[in-house]
Amino acid sequence: MLLNNEWSSFLQKELHSDSFIKLQKFIDNEYKNRVVFPQYENIFRAFNLLSPDEVKVVIIGQDPYHGANQANGLAFSVCDACKIPPSLVNIFKELVDDVHCRVPACGNLSKWANEGVLLINAVLTVVESLPHSHKNIGWEIFTDSVIRKLSDEEENIVFILWGNPSQKKEKLIDNSKHLILKAPHPSPLSSYRGFFGSRPFSKTNEYLLACGNKEIDWCLNQ
Repeated sequence: MLLNNEWSSFLQKELHSDSFIKLQKFIDNEYKNRVVFPQYENIFRAFNLLSPDEVKVVIIGQDPYHGANQANGLAFSVCDACKIPPSLVNIFKELVDDVHCRVPACGNLSKWANEGVLLINAVLTVVESLPHSHKNIGWEIFTDSVIRKLSDEEENIVFILWGNPSQKKEKLIDNSKHLILKAPHPSPLSSYRGFFGSRPFSKTNEYLLACGNKEIDWCLNQ
């Protein structure tokens, strides 16, 4: 699995742990014998688009999209030509209402990563058509370690936690040095219970500016 030098150094202890070595062997075997998403070279794409010291925001999803040609290695994001999934449609509705961007033409969130947003799922891989198929095989141990280490070693990061599974990560984060924003999941089942109107994008930028950092340009259409 391909992780850039900055993250490999930052996560050296985690990458050499027994649990991760076991996970890597399992994942390599899965990619050889089953159809697994995202593409192998994109497993760590969320990390590889920015370095640890460039992280301003962390958005935590659950696991990748399990349909063909959807997952591109970033939580909630899809490939350029892919139909925008329902949860992302709702994220875009809030984006338009909150910071008055135009409705994005596609669901690729790579620009956010380039702005300093780490878009990670708790589980980084999934078997085609089998949601949660790689749950509890070791990914959660790794991604929890990432969240904890960013909290411990960096400052003034905004952690955006949508839905109960992501909000369980709150215990890993030091809220005396970071901002935690919580809201219901943007899925159609829960978005009207408080996701709409939660203003995560403007609240993030207000915090970053107050800390002396550059705000995120959330608008995806140029």
